[in-house]
Amino acid sequence: MRILPVGLTGWLVEAETGDAAAALYAYLRERSLPQVADLVPGARSVLLDSAGLTEAALREALSGFSPDVAPDFFGEAVEIPVRYDGEDLDDVARWAGCSPAEVTALHTGSDLRVAFCGFSPGFAYLTGVPERLHVPRLSRPRTAVDAGSVAVAGGYTAVYPRRSPGGWRILGHTSVRLWDERRTPPALLTPGTRVRFVAAS
Repeated sequence: MRILPVGLTGWLVEAETGDAAAALYAYLRERSLPQVADLVPGARSVLLDSAGLTEAALREALSGFSPDVAPDFFGEAVEIPVRYDGEDLDDVARWAGCSPAEVTALHTGSDLRVAFCGFSPGFAYLTGVPERLHVPRLSRPRTAVDAGSVAVAGGYTAVYPRRSPGGWRILGHTSVRLWDERRTPPALLTPGTRVRFVAAS
């Protein structure tokens, strides 16, 4: 792992893989270091907002970390009903060499975990997607993707929390609200949460 200073009070710890970064986030969250005000996981890193934490103290805190330990889940599992009627469902099926119904079965049969959030408020990158659904992004992103669109790209799956541009391949749609400022926390899906998609009738 590589440790880099960020601003006046932060540290960025880089991991070799996404799984190692998820395990690192879980490890640091469990330790609850008193100097750490916030932890922000990334694809292959964890950012610490940690005024007063020296690099030496951080390295000491990381001395017991093993990237081979599977990360824990936090909170209750979230089920998200999906209408598998997406405009890219047939293309993903052709890519995977199966039928659209099999794509739906693969997507709903997976135990997923929020690895990190980004792109827009409430947009959660979920890992645990079957390898057959590891499809590339669109060569030309759409200028507008509707809120609630459930999509896959590059080994991740996600739900677009609001209407925005996007280049992921859309499998279906959900009416579940991913971001709501009146909710605490506003994001339905936060790092470490276990997620299961279910086919809506």
